[in-house]
Amino acid sequence: MTRIERTILGIDPGLANTGWGVVHQSGSRLECVAYGCVSTSTDTPLEQRLGKIHQQVDAVIRRFEPTCCGVETVWFGQNITAAFATGQARGAALVACAQHGVEVGEYTPRQIKLAVVGTGTAEKEQVQYMVKQLLGLDAVPQPDHSSDALAAAICYTTHEDVLKAAERRQAAIEAALARDAKSARQNRRR
Repeated sequence: MTRIERTILGIDPGLANTGWGVVHQSGSRLECVAYGCVSTSTDTPLEQRLGKIHQQVDAVIRRFEPTCCGVETVWFGQNITAAFATGQARGAALVACAQHGVEVGEYTPRQIKLAVVGTGTAEKEQVQYMVKQLLGLDAVPQPDHSSDALAAAICYTTHEDVLKAAERRQAAIEAALARDAKSARQNRRR
């Protein structure tokens, strides 16, 4: 079996605060490379806020050259407006990933908690503690958006096989649909 060597970006999207974290994986060993947070002000026009998120995530990708990224999905709770804003911030970050060919795995908050703590109902403090432990850090990364981003990167390491299986399944479906479409065209010509 080949030993996995890669750098993983984690993103915790938010319009006011988009956390990012970079983890290096060497086999089963995980090491925190860097983390931070892109903060935008509510008195700044939306397009400038999204532009800042894109530019800073782009800069992180250029500097640390991750090959893959774990990103938290948008959770639609009571506040639809906040979820929509988070989705826009998420999109800005994902565009930066796409521009650099970074493979993206998308995970729900429950999946991230399960991967990091072992239960999908873990409290935020439990996730932060386990991020600190799993990455051998002296303190919990701050702000908490950074810790959440590192958790998303850790989640990527545990869900990659699931992601690859889903990609293979989607490719098989697309190939079957293409064969069906080709067959239908040939039948129409007859």
